[in-house]
Amino acid sequence: MLKKLRHKKTAKKIWIVLILLIVPAFVFWGFGSFMRNKQEATYVGIIYGKKITPLQYKDALDAVKNQAIIQFGDNLSEIEKNLNLESQAWERLILLAEAKKRKINASDKEVVELIQGYPFFLDKNGRFNNQVYSQMLQYVFRTQPRVFEEQARQNLAISKLYKKLTDDIRISEEITRQEYEKINEQIDLYYIAAIPADFIKEVNASEEGLKGYFTKNPLKFKQPVSFNIEYLSLPAKDTDEEATQDKIKKLFWRLNKREDFVKVAKAFGLEIKETGFFSQTDPIPGIGWSPQIFSLIAKLKTGEFSPPIRMDKYYYILKLKERKESYIPDFLAIKDKVEEEFIRDKSQEIAQEKIENCLKKLRESYPDKSKAADFNKAADIYGLKSKSTGMFKYGGYIEGVGVSDTLFTAALSLKGKEFSQIIKMPSGFYIIRLKTKTPIDEAKFKEEKEEFAKRLLLQKKIEYFTAFIEESKRKTQAFQENRLR
Repeated sequence: MLKKLRHKKTAKKIWIVLILLIVPAFVFWGFGSFMRNKQEATYVGIIYGKKITPLQYKDALDAVKNQAIIQFGDNLSEIEKNLNLESQAWERLILLAEAKKRKINASDKEVVELIQGYPFFLDKNGRFNNQVYSQMLQYVFRTQPRVFEEQARQNLAISKLYKKLTDDIRISEEITRQEYEKINEQIDLYYIAAIPADFIKEVNASEEGLKGYFTKNPLKFKQPVSFNIEYLSLPAKDTDEEATQDKIKKLFWRLNKREDFVKVAKAFGLEIKETGFFSQTDPIPGIGWSPQIFSLIAKLKTGEFSPPIRMDKYYYILKLKERKESYIPDFLAIKDKVEEEFIRDKSQEIAQEKIENCLKKLRESYPDKSKAADFNKAADIYGLKSKSTGMFKYGGYIEGVGVSDTLFTAALSLKGKEFSQIIKMPSGFYIIRLKTKTPIDEAKFKEEKEEFAKRLLLQKKIEYFTAFIEESKRKTQAFQENRLR
């Protein structure tokens, strides 16, 4: 217990721990397996070769919940469902493991200063108030002082890890200007477009052509391995985690003794659910998308049970009921699919050929680019579209074209009357030429430059830190999957 904190009256102003401001709601990740066999101790995952116990995971989950309270306050109830706190708990455990490896820690003094700096622990005179502190912990955070202080110590360690990883990142003046221009400049482009959908009518989808296409591209139509699983699900209740763990242990122990699945489920008041066949590219019916579960069931034999798995707010026990190996269907069975793929490929080939011929014509007609190319005339020759985008900024949406990022970036390298190479977009193929450009306001840039550079630097640091977390998760996840082989 940090007695010094509870009796100290003078409050200090400090910067709220940076990590509390930057940790986003990352993509879903979080997977645990335990009771690999009945001799092993219970654990819910592995990080850098060390087992994570249910208690450690619960402590991390409690900590990220308290972080969410600090960050969002009264608004937490409205956005909590979008935060994926379970995933953030795993990320916290990874970061703490990394901090420990690097011997990063926080002193009692730093913990005192951090907690004293939180505005919600201060009285109306701006001084730290022990009574307010105790009441907030009891009624808002529902956390014991010792636990909250340890969470604060961990937050500081994570913040120091962030600082250590990102301190050397710098942003040059050139990059600052480029990024500012990208956000604030507006451009208008002329473009020639070859849209595959416009040439569908030119595709001859004969029976002979479809069979030939199918014969040449059999792997395009190969059906992936598919599974049908039966499963039991139990809510992962944080308030009664010990009882849930005990129930799962007993349930899995009986299944390992090869007792009848139906009888065991009935004895525990659970319903056996069945997914029906699904492939590795589909979400699991009734459960959702989980690469970890796919990795696990791919190694099961028919009739085998998986160890219990925690995903989101549930524990699952899975039984592989049926498995279908990958195969290539008969042509007649998937003729409609073959025709769809054939038409899509051929229309794209036609569009690409037309715009390649158009670009060749433009280069022949305007070899030195001293004269503005007549896009309308060139497009008409090959039956292509020619329009202008209208003024737009980076990240904007161009009607009929799509998100503008690719075209905007390509336009930055064009000078004078130059036209671009062929640019491939999801909607088709494009050649562009600059029509007009509204440059940045130099006076405004000078005024905003310093603040913009700070925000840009913070953004780059967050991106780097996020990439570090994702890579750490990938390594940890790979370790878990290897262990299950």
